[in-house]
Amino acid sequence: EETWEKLKASAEVQDAFMTYTVYDDIITIKLIQEACKVLGVSMEAILKLFGEYFFKFCKMSGYDRMLRTLGGNLTEFIENLDALHSYLALSYQEMNAPSFRVERGADGQMLLHYYSDRRGLCHIVPGIIEAVAKDFFDMDVTMDILDVNEEVERTGKKEHVVFLVAQKSRRQTRRAKPNGLQDGEDIRREQEALQAAFLRMKEKYLSVSVCPVKKSNWDVVRSIVTFGKGHLRDTFEPIYPESLWIEAKTFCEAFPFHIIFDEALRVKQAGVNVQKYVPGLQTQKIGLDEYFSIVHPQVTFNISSICKFINSQFVLKTRRERMPEAWKDQPTLKLRGQMIWMESLRCMIFLCSPKLRSLQELEERKMHLSDIAPHDTTRDLILLNQQRLAEMELSNQLERKKEELRVLSKHLAIEKKKTETLLYAMLPQHVANQLKEGKKVAAGEFETCTILFSDVVTFTNICAACEPIHIVNMLNSMYSKFDRLTSVHEVYKVETIGDAYMVVGGVPVPVGSHAQRVANFALGMRIAAKEVMNPVTGEAIQIRVGIHTGPVLAGVVGDKMPRYCLFGDTVNTASRMESHGLPNKVHLSPTAYRALENQGFEIIERGEIEVKGKGKMTTYFLIQNLNATEDEIMGRPKTPLDHKGKLQGLVISIGYLSTLHFRCVCSRLGLRVDTGGFHQAKLSPFFPPPARCYHGAHL
Repeated sequence: EETWEKLKASAEVQDAFMTYTVYDDIITIKLIQEACKVLGVSMEAILKLFGEYFFKFCKMSGYDRMLRTLGGNLTEFIENLDALHSYLALSYQEMNAPSFRVERGADGQMLLHYYSDRRGLCHIVPGIIEAVAKDFFDMDVTMDILDVNEEVERTGKKEHVVFLVAQKSRRQTRRAKPNGLQDGEDIRREQEALQAAFLRMKEKYLSVSVCPVKKSNWDVVRSIVTFGKGHLRDTFEPIYPESLWIEAKTFCEAFPFHIIFDEALRVKQAGVNVQKYVPGLQTQKIGLDEYFSIVHPQVTFNISSICKFINSQFVLKTRRERMPEAWKDQPTLKLRGQMIWMESLRCMIFLCSPKLRSLQELEERKMHLSDIAPHDTTRDLILLNQQRLAEMELSNQLERKKEELRVLSKHLAIEKKKTETLLYAMLPQHVANQLKEGKKVAAGEFETCTILFSDVVTFTNICAACEPIHIVNMLNSMYSKFDRLTSVHEVYKVETIGDAYMVVGGVPVPVGSHAQRVANFALGMRIAAKEVMNPVTGEAIQIRVGIHTGPVLAGVVGDKMPRYCLFGDTVNTASRMESHGLPNKVHLSPTAYRALENQGFEIIERGEIEVKGKGKMTTYFLIQNLNATEDEIMGRPKTPLDHKGKLQGLVISIGYLSTLHFRCVCSRLGLRVDTGGFHQAKLSPFFPPPARCYHGAHL
């Protein structure tokens, strides 16, 4: 399924395919070409595998019994494929199937001629035929292409491929049964059954009076039945009367749809209903091709082409321009049937029936079921196909509704994922899942965790001097960077109030490295803040950060817009560390210092200070992580370096750009900046003072 989804995406085709919808072969070719690239196999191999699977798919789709009854051997099976396609076309009207013609050869070999106006798909045939031979006839078949060319037929150029088909039976000679007595009993029973059948046939043929023939009744029976050898039908020889015992009038009425024509296509005889619905055929020596065109197989209308496809089912269609004027608005009549060559008369007989898919088509042609001979199964076929078309329409509607539901379900899953993402951004995942299930979320006590608070230095002054939208943009830029860092260092964002930002490590999922994670997050905050502009001064903003480690109680508060909140003295102390801190410094409490001691961080002592509500405390400043680079702290991807460790292939020329802006651009790119060689220029009116501007800066 994953490969199929990848193929559809790379081939840029639609997401779903419907059973009763016709698709262009261009889509098929696109999918095959992409499959060749993905799977690393040739187009011929994929088409052959597709043919093999298509046969299995047809069997699974309910066509198994229909396919098994097409022929008693592989040759008969192939010869009847065109008839099967003609039948299926009643339901799948736009089906464009190929045509097959078989030339039988010696030694179990045959030549298979494949005709199709859909080019490039001939390699499907070996896959289908080889699978059919193995499954239905227990045969191993090899197929090789002898010739590929184009033949100009009535409808244009058609691909003509000739396959050499060699058959070899896989069934081995039966081994003798170990039980000789049982084997003898089977032979005796078979002999008795054959003897009884022989006596019955002898009695029957001796008692029936038949027309004089060359062989006696006894000779006929003897030629049919050979004692103890094979089935009766294997050596069957029919007998024929010396003259045809049917009147011409009776024949034309019994077979109301038939046409006999000679080598020049002149009509010699026609059934009564053919004359009724094609009045022009009553004219003597009229040309059949003047009133009909060949729809299937798509060949030129002459005797040689017809003989070439003599085993195929033929479909003729009346020419509209030769019909009576009153009939020209109604659909043309199609006749489907078999061509039989009569060598003694040098004529061809076309035994046919109207090709109709439904009762509606019968009415459109002003015909009735009584026009079709009672012995003709076309009557039953029309009624059965009427029901089949109704079932197909229901199936089509059901499939479309199913596809609509699938698309809606897919969209629903996407929207659900968005909702869950939003919910998980507000609450811890396990807490959100409990709330979704309607459960009460119990408060949890955490013995140790690390809490961080931060705020923007002189935020009140900035708010007084700027428009509200500038404040919103500044905070959004800063918080977006901080939010990304929470994912990098796997800490939980508790809330933001104004310019205050609060995170915690070790809650809601306890983890032993909570202090290190929060410390690295704080170092990342300090770096990220340099990329956020103060809307008043144009310089980078400054932040204060305070960290404290200790126990807390955590739980969900409220029913409307519930929040996951932390309670306890640890929260208050962390807030005091932030409010008593210094600009661009990470202020640590004694417990936070002890948690980070000997963990690879550079920490300096600030000394003893008076903390509101806490009295005197010895606090510390976090300087850096000695074991991590700035890129690792910021979660940036590694930059490709050359052998000297310098970035290759990037030169930035900047005109009238402030140093701060330039540094921000470089910081976002993950570059170390060397500003040597800058040339000071006049102050640009586009940058407010005191921004220093440089011209011709090159990295």
